[in-house]
Order: sequence, then structure tokens, then C-alpha cells
Amino acid sequence: MLRTRIITAVISLLVLGVVLFVLPPDAVQIVIGLLILAGAWEWSGFLELKSTSFRLLYVVLVSALLALLVFALSNETALILQIACVWWFIAFVWTFFFPTPIPIAVRWICGLLVLIPLFVALLVLYRLDAQLLLFALLIVWAADMGAYFAGKQFGRVKLAPSISPGKTWEGVFGGLLLVAVLSVAWGRINDLPLAVLVPFCLAVAALSVVGDLTVSMFKRTAGVKDSGKLFPGHGGVLDRVDSVAAASPLFALGVNWLGLV
Repeated sequence: MLRTRIITAVISLLVLGVVLFVLPPDAVQIVIGLLILAGAWEWSGFLELKSTSFRLLYVVLVSALLALLVFALSNETALILQIACVWWFIAFVWTFFFPTPIPIAVRWICGLLVLIPLFVALLVLYRLDAQLLLFALLIVWAADMGAYFAGKQFGRVKLAPSISPGKTWEGVFGGLLLVAVLSVAWGRINDLPLAVLVPFCLAVAALSVVGDLTVSMFKRTAGVKDSGKLFPGHGGVLDRVDSVAAASPLFALGVNWLGLV
């Protein structure tokens, strides 16, 4: 299983490198949009829709909102990212009360709150600097990788057993430690103030954990382990972007607020 995860991760990184640094900007934005639509298809599996046609309806709804953002609401990106940060704070509080019933209508709305700001944040970061987007992704992946290995080695105290029994506090701290190392290295390479960069990156990493737990709540409610099978050893698109969905809006806002661009 670990070997499969590593092979998939390496291939994914190579593909990501090509997408971010080889493809023309318009093609990159199309790829990001298709990624979000793939996530919408997987989210529709949480909605208890028996028909493929109804699942496609959810994808069409998300695609219409993406088009609206690109062509009519391009000046409202900051507001959307701010709304996303509020939503993820609510989701953080929600994790303390799970398991709770999640009505179908709430699942529809929450899917939009996960996917639409993710699209906006990825586009904002890419347009600022592809390397900046890569750094945001590296923060999330470092938090995930550090948590995986630290949790395997030292994990004892469960983080949220009713949501994700395998996650531990030791894993969280291991992930944060790796993120701290990454942010120090990035700060020195790019001559950024570490006193600002490191706490900011740790906050982004901590929020990424909330994204993981939140999507896990919906998966558990829907009775599925993984949202899909696109990435062997990792699951589907949502299994890969759940943490990014929570972390990227804060990162996109913070790099401007803190002058890290």
C-alpha cells in the first residue's frame, strides 16, 4: 500500500510540474476547472442520488457557477475567499459535534462551499505565481506526509475518532513540524521574513487538517471510504484536495495581507 501511494505521489508531482510550468496559462486554468468538476462528480456521490443524470446535474450546477465566476464575478474573488474562511471555521466547530445528521440540502450547499472557493484560490495563486501555488500545495502535502509517518510511528491519542479513527494528535504535530522545516527552507531561499512566514504556514497547515476531517464527515455520512479511485493508494480527487480546499483560501488571502508575494 505504501509503495503504491509513493508511486502515485511521484507520478502526480511530475504531472503537476508539467501542468504548472509547461502548459500555457489558459490550459492550466482549464485543467484546474476540470479538476473541480471531477470533485463535483465525486461529491454528488454523497447526495444519495440514484440516477447518473441527477449526479450530472450537480456537476452542471458547479460548472455554471465556475463560468459565472470567470466571466461575471472576477472582481469578487476576495469576498469569496473570505466567505470560504468563515465556512471553514464553522466546519472546524462542526467537527466537535459529529456524528450529527446532515440533511441532503446541506450536503448540496456544503459541496459548493468546498469546491467553488477552491477553484478561486487555485486560480488566484496561479495568476500571482505558479511557484506560489506550488508552495501552497507543498505545505498541505508536507502536513499530510508528516502526519502519516509520525502517526504510524508515534500515534496514540486519537484526533477525531468519530470522523477519522486513524488520525492522531501525534500525527498532527509531526505534520506541523515538517511544515515548519519546509517554511524555514522556503523563507531562506526566497528571502522572506521567517517570523511572519512560519506561523502563517503553520496556520495554513492546521486548517488543512480541518478540510480533511470535514470531507471525511460527508464520506462517513454517505457510507463511503474513498470519494473515488482515480489515484491508486490515495482515492479520488476529493481525497487529494480536501485539505487543499480548506488551506488554499487562507493562503491566497494571507500572502497579500502579509506581503509575502
